[in-house]
Amino acid sequence: MPKYSIIIPIYNRPDELDELLTTLLDQSYTDFEVVVVEDGSTEDCLHIVKKYDQELFIQYYEKDNGGQGFARNYGYERAKGEYLIVFDSDCLIPSHYLQSVDDYLQANNVDAFGGPDAAHASFNVTQKAINHVMTSLFTTGGIRGNKKHVGTYHPRSFNMGINRRVWKETKGYIIPFMGEDMEFSTRILKSGFKTALIPEAFVYHKRRTSLVKFFKQLKYFGRARINLSRFHSGQVGVVHLFPTGFTLGIIVSTVLASFANPLQWLGVLAYSIYFGLVSLEALIKTKSLAVALLSPFAALLQLTGYGYGLVYEWVRKIRGIDPNTKYIELY
Repeated sequence: MPKYSIIIPIYNRPDELDELLTTLLDQSYTDFEVVVVEDGSTEDCLHIVKKYDQELFIQYYEKDNGGQGFARNYGYERAKGEYLIVFDSDCLIPSHYLQSVDDYLQANNVDAFGGPDAAHASFNVTQKAINHVMTSLFTTGGIRGNKKHVGTYHPRSFNMGINRRVWKETKGYIIPFMGEDMEFSTRILKSGFKTALIPEAFVYHKRRTSLVKFFKQLKYFGRARINLSRFHSGQVGVVHLFPTGFTLGIIVSTVLASFANPLQWLGVLAYSIYFGLVSLEALIKTKSLAVALLSPFAALLQLTGYGYGLVYEWVRKIRGIDPNTKYIELY
């Protein structure tokens, strides 16, 4: 019986799965299996799985489309490992990942865990800029990867592990999409399980490949935060309202500018300083001028997209519209 089961839900992304499985071949720790769950794809990945069935202990299952949350549950039910790890298909896994996880778990008694994400050297400029703003403290993204979150950390499904006891007692995901991982993490903590961030257990997360897709993704994330509040109280805090305040500030500054109001220059100055800090941080971290120049635009789309999604779903919640009753088109 393998110690770790790696579960990968997949929907119409065979090329991504191929890249991910290639990185699993290089793991320095090898006591693991791979469980691929095809979630009703019209472009299946069986041919990709067959490429690796002589080198990896790999299982392949097909099911009707029902959303990533339920696809992970399907994998949990069939996995054999003591620990169950979920990756999104758009991740690349460093060779030390499982060894870092195993070292941590042998030294620390935790029930669920996760790790941060990083930009791979092969990522294009847009992907690196997106990764920067999604992990920057200036955009609130870096807060979820802070070491201080150990003990109250909410693992996210792109890089999330649980032990078998968590699965047995919680039964996994109760909604298939739109904040399903945040709901699951919140319920794990409320059930008394201990969680932890493992800083060394990072993955390379490709995210979106264009700024337009990135904006749509962040709108979805904002909606997901409101959807989470349908299940758990106190889930929308100041840090989640920051993108909405940021967006409203831009709108107010634009309106003031149309009336030639002197206060417009305060807004221009404040936003110029802010975007300058985002760009400077990107330059220091990535050593790339191109990434530094693109990062302010990515940050603008990140914050306005999230803020818009938050308000959009909040209005829908007030109107009594429940997005959890049927499958929705994602970003």
